[in-house]
Parts: sequence; structure tokens; C-alpha cells
Amino acid sequence: MPANTLTKLRITLTVFFALDGLIFAGWVVRIPAIKEQTGASATTLGLALLGVSAGAVVTMMVTGRLCRRYGSHRMTVICGILLSLSVALPPLTHSALALGTVLLLFGMAYGGINVAFNSAAVDLVRTLQRPIMPSFHAAFSLGGMVGAGLGGLVAGALSPTEHLLGLTVIGLLVTTLAGRSLLRIRPPAPAESASQEKPAPRRLDTRTRGLVITFGLIALCTAYGEGALADWSALHLEQDLHATAGVAAIGYSCFALAMTIGRLTGTQLLERIGQTRTLVYGGTTAAAGMLLGALAPALWAALLGFVITGLGLANLFPVAVERAGALAGPDGVAIASTLGYGGMLLGPPAIGFMADWFSLPAALTSVAVLAATAAVIGFSTRRAAER
Repeated sequence: MPANTLTKLRITLTVFFALDGLIFAGWVVRIPAIKEQTGASATTLGLALLGVSAGAVVTMMVTGRLCRRYGSHRMTVICGILLSLSVALPPLTHSALALGTVLLLFGMAYGGINVAFNSAAVDLVRTLQRPIMPSFHAAFSLGGMVGAGLGGLVAGALSPTEHLLGLTVIGLLVTTLAGRSLLRIRPPAPAESASQEKPAPRRLDTRTRGLVITFGLIALCTAYGEGALADWSALHLEQDLHATAGVAAIGYSCFALAMTIGRLTGTQLLERIGQTRTLVYGGTTAAAGMLLGALAPALWAALLGFVITGLGLANLFPVAVERAGALAGPDGVAIASTLGYGGMLLGPPAIGFMADWFSLPAALTSVAVLAATAAVIGFSTRRAAER
């Protein structure tokens, strides 16, 4: 495949990653307003938020098979359309049950596009023979930062309905323009990488599946933390540190900015210190940062903790998904992503329950525990990670 075509493919996939982050962040910064609108408690809100992760997990394994049959490029465009349409639904609800139902649809689209464009990105990484996976996830984080920042700016001017409907229009426009480009590009074929140092994906035998699941556990620990900060950071800053709605929204933006910076430098980091140290150092840093973010008595210290957490978590999920995809193609991406978003599946209700039983700051310390666990798993799989 010509170099200019590969560059065009990288740019187009980057646009879809950024759009995904923009839409997701636009939704999460309006959670406090929609919580008030539905009259949900912390526990019932956690159960409603379960719909996003449940929908994602339900569709991820199916999307892996669909990518093999119809192609990851086509599935990326289809799921991009569905994601753009479904984000307008949450502000139309007035009960926790209705909110959970529409979030199930939103989660299905979100899970589908994540498997599709990660599968396409893994193919490109294998062809280019460079660890560029963090750069795609940097685009997601950048989109999240912009979405959260804009959400904070318009929180007082636009209703959640107007805000999220605007994201639908933007999403459909971007998907139409970028999708036309993506559908014209043929995915890099396995034969193109047959002579490269990295082998083509294997069949899912017992050993390969075990390795994929192990990397999926790292993704689980990481996604738990990302989901917790997305769903609960604004509420923590408002409730426990008495921040305004606009400042609370900026809290997630700080986290997303740190993720973006960490991922923009992720390729250089991986080339310099390798996957094992990236996983171990990242998990340890995130654990320390989340303890500060959850337990700090001052707003500035909590924001600093979110930044440190973002830097630590930045490259854990990209490394885990890339390794799983390199081992088993779209099926590997699907398994690792399913486990990863299983972390999101556990996160919202677990933190909601713990917040009711203890407090929200205490509940958020569970993110630190799982980040440390990811570091331990990363060290224990060092031989597989460096191959």
C-alpha cells in the first residue's frame, strides 16, 4: 500500500477516535444535570450508567465477527452514525429506568465503534511496524478534553437537550465526511505484513486466548479508572469540594488533557522503555494520582490528582488492546475491549454503591487499587509483552 494512502488512513482513523472522545465527553459532563432531571440517587444513577457499559459489552464480541466479515472500515462508519444519533437521547428521559434504557443503545454504538476502529488501527500498526497506537487514543483524549471544555462553557447557556443535539449534528457531519474517505481505503491485508518482524494474528487457541485475556485484564483495570473519572469526577468536585458546575466539568477536562499529553508522547515512550515499564510505571503513577484526587481536601489538589492519574493511565489501554489485536486480530481486540469495558460495567454501580455505603471519595480510591493491579499484571506478563 502506498505511503500516502497509509498516511491518509492514519489521519481518517484519528478523526474517528477524536469524534468518539468528543461525543462521550459531551455526554458525561451533563450527567449532574440529567441526574437532577431524573431525580436519581447515587445508587440508581449508577445502575442507569450501567447501561452504557452493558450495551458496549453486549456488542463488542459481535462487532469483532462483523469486522471479519464486512471489514473494520465499514463497521466504523456504521457505528459512528449510530453513536451520533444515540447521544441525543439521554436528556429526553425523566426517570432512571428510561435513562438506563437509552444509555443501553448509546453503549451499543459506543462499544461497536471502539472495536471497529481499534481493529483498523491494529492493522495499520502492524503494517507500519511502529507503536503508534497511543497516538490514536491521544485523539480520543483530545476529543474528550475539547468535549468536556465546551460542555463546561455551555453548561449555563444551553440545556442538556440542546447541547447533545448539537453533538448529534456535528457527529453526523464528521462521520459523513470522514466516512467517505475511510470507505475508499482498502484495509492493509495480512499478506502485506507476512514478511515483517511482527507475525500476522494467530488463531484463538488456548494459549493465545490466555494471553489475550491477560492483556484484557489490564484493559479492565484501566477502563475502570477512566469510566470512574468520566462518570463521577464532576459529581465529586461539586458535592464534596463545592465546585460550580462549570469548574466541575473542567475537572474531567484536566484528566483528558493529561491523557492526551501522555498518549501524544506514548510512541516515543514505548520505543524508549518498552511495554513492560510503560505498564508498570503507568499503573503505579495512576494509583498515586487517584489517591490524591479522591482524598484531597482542596479543589486544586484534587485537580492535580486527576492530572497525575491521566498521565499514568494514558498508555495502559492502548498497549493492552494493541497487543491483543496483534495476537488475534479483531477477535483479540473484541476480547480485550470486552474485558476493558467490563471494567466500566463494574465501575459505575460499584462506585455508586460504595458512595452510598461510605462516601464518594472513599469509593474513588478503588481506582487506585485497580491501577496498582494493572502494574502488577504488566510486570508479570513482561515476557509476552515484549515479544
